[in-house]
Amino acid sequence: MNNPLPEKVLQFGTGRFLRAFADFFIDTANQKEEFNGQIVMVASTNSGRAELLNAQKGCYALWTRGHSGGQTIDQLDTVRAVSRVLAANSQWPHVLELARSPDLEVVISNTTEIGLTLQEDDRLEKPVSFPARLTALLHARAIHFDYSSDAGLVILPCELVHNNGDCLRELVFIQARLWSLGDQFMTWLQEANTFCNTLVDRIVPGLPGDSELELAYAKLGLRDPLITVAEPYRLWAIEGDESLAERLGFAGDPGVIVTRDIAPYRMRKIRLLNGGHTLTVPVGLLTGCVTVLDNMRHPLVSSFIEHLLREEIGPVLDVDPATVGPYIDEVLERWRNPFMYHRLLDITLHSTSKMRHRVVPTLQDYYGQRGRQQAPRRIALGFAAWLRFMRGIKKEDDVVYGSMHQRSYAICDVQAARFLDWWPRDAVEVDRFVHEVLSSYDLWNADLTELPGFAGAVGASLTTLLEEGPEAALLGT
Repeated sequence: MNNPLPEKVLQFGTGRFLRAFADFFIDTANQKEEFNGQIVMVASTNSGRAELLNAQKGCYALWTRGHSGGQTIDQLDTVRAVSRVLAANSQWPHVLELARSPDLEVVISNTTEIGLTLQEDDRLEKPVSFPARLTALLHARAIHFDYSSDAGLVILPCELVHNNGDCLRELVFIQARLWSLGDQFMTWLQEANTFCNTLVDRIVPGLPGDSELELAYAKLGLRDPLITVAEPYRLWAIEGDESLAERLGFAGDPGVIVTRDIAPYRMRKIRLLNGGHTLTVPVGLLTGCVTVLDNMRHPLVSSFIEHLLREEIGPVLDVDPATVGPYIDEVLERWRNPFMYHRLLDITLHSTSKMRHRVVPTLQDYYGQRGRQQAPRRIALGFAAWLRFMRGIKKEDDVVYGSMHQRSYAICDVQAARFLDWWPRDAVEVDRFVHEVLSSYDLWNADLTELPGFAGAVGASLTTLLEEGPEAALLGT
């Protein structure tokens, strides 16, 4: 490994998640001489990371902190798998040049859920959206290799979208048809390339305080502006067969699972970890907690969290029941990580959409499996606390602000202005407000007032939160 490794991976995204996740897997495999390939990142924003990464020759520190298997891990490593970073806007010809390389094997992306959309101003010569850029580079590759089936790539989207590989493939096909790229290219797309559905899971929070950072810099012997913190836990579930696993030289990591069906992994993660966050974060904020660790150290909030996961979410999942309890244990251990400064407010981004996709399906399954008898009290309380979080008090420069514990916060949600108008000005209007929100089909793709007792349970919890406080509401569950 003394010679420079070939550039096998093209990665759309330079953010800290991919640096602590996919890039870590590839770097580890390189150290074991199992992958032997470097990553070329493509930056789509002017964040400044491209310049920093290029200045540091693609190297950055990864700080892994937490508990795993009963042991404390506090480890600093240098990731060296990145060879260079290209700017999509100003260096697109260089990206296309890499697309024509015989060494290229894999495309990785994490452009957020919003990134998996096309734009009207996408052009083959100057694509703007990620799916259009992928279409353009695949077209350049197909032409260069005369549509050889051996030139196809493995495409691993890491966006948190259901069936993200299928979604991205469809967008690429739509774009290819819009650009009239021809039947031969469409056939090559279908037969030579592998778009994989994936699930990614690793908590990559913000940086700790200055004093801890100084200790890390002292150990490193330098000040790294790109230092990235991650928990020890990691899971990359990739839908595919044994032949795909053989093509991915980094699939030997214990955190990588190549399987024909990632649905069980996705359901456990989305419903328990992500859905659990969506329901419990506003409860913690109401009690004055600031971080996930604060939630787990608060006796009432932590009890609420555990009972929510074990009694209302876990039992209704359509997965092997034997896997649910151990996964919940794992989630709780991760949330108790004493090294993670995971701000609750950071998790509230786009919370209405998260409630729809991560919580409402669990709620519907709960009623379906319980014979539509009794409302789930803890889901109802989590929903009510979220409604309280969405209570805006003012709007400035198109940003709606809320307030708790005399602290103002921006409500980063496309529905924020709607809730600002919706929220009742009088306590007696709470039930009407709850009914209006729950019956809004455009929010939930369902009328949640049709679930027996749920609107009443949410309304009662919200009234208790407003009149008696979160502790009284928690004690009532």
